[in-house]
Amino acid sequence: MRKRQAKKRPLLPDPRFNDQLVTRFVNMMMWDGKKSVAFKVFYDAIDIVEQKKTDEEKTGLELWKDALSNVMPHVEVRSRRVGGATFQIPMQIRPDRKISTAMKWLINFSRKRNEKSMAQKLAGEILAAAKEEGAAVKKRVDTHKMAEANKAFSHFRF
Repeated sequence: MRKRQAKKRPLLPDPRFNDQLVTRFVNMMMWDGKKSVAFKVFYDAIDIVEQKKTDEEKTGLELWKDALSNVMPHVEVRSRRVGGATFQIPMQIRPDRKISTAMKWLINFSRKRNEKSMAQKLAGEILAAAKEEGAAVKKRVDTHKMAEANKAFSHFRF
C-alpha cells in the first residue's frame, strides 16, 4: 500500500448530551453542511421519544442507543469472484462499521416514513427499533438471514 490509512478525526461531543456518538449520527443525517438544522432535528426527535415512550426508567437518549444496538448487524455478505462465479460470502463486521451501518439504516428508513417532519419520522423509527420492530430492524434480520443462507461459502473468506 502506497497510501497510509487515513487518520480518524476526533469528533467533538454534542452540546446537550456530551456524547460523540450523537455527533456522528447528526453528521450522517446532515444535508448540505447544515449541522445546526440537523442537531435541531435530532434533539426534537429525542424530545418526541421522551413524550411518547412507555418505558419510564429510560431516557430518550438511552432509547436511541437501544434502537441503534437493535439495528446493528453482526455479519454481512460480501461478493467474491471464485473461478467465474460470484459468491456471497458471510463476513464478520468491524465494530465501527457496525455502528455506521446501523446509523445509515436508521436514518434512511426514517426518511422513508410518512410522518410530517423529519424529527417525527426519526422519533417513530427510534421507538420502533427500540421495541425490536420497524423497517431498520427488518433490514438487520434480512442481512443476518442472507448470511445464514450463505454459510456454506464461508470457507472462501478473504
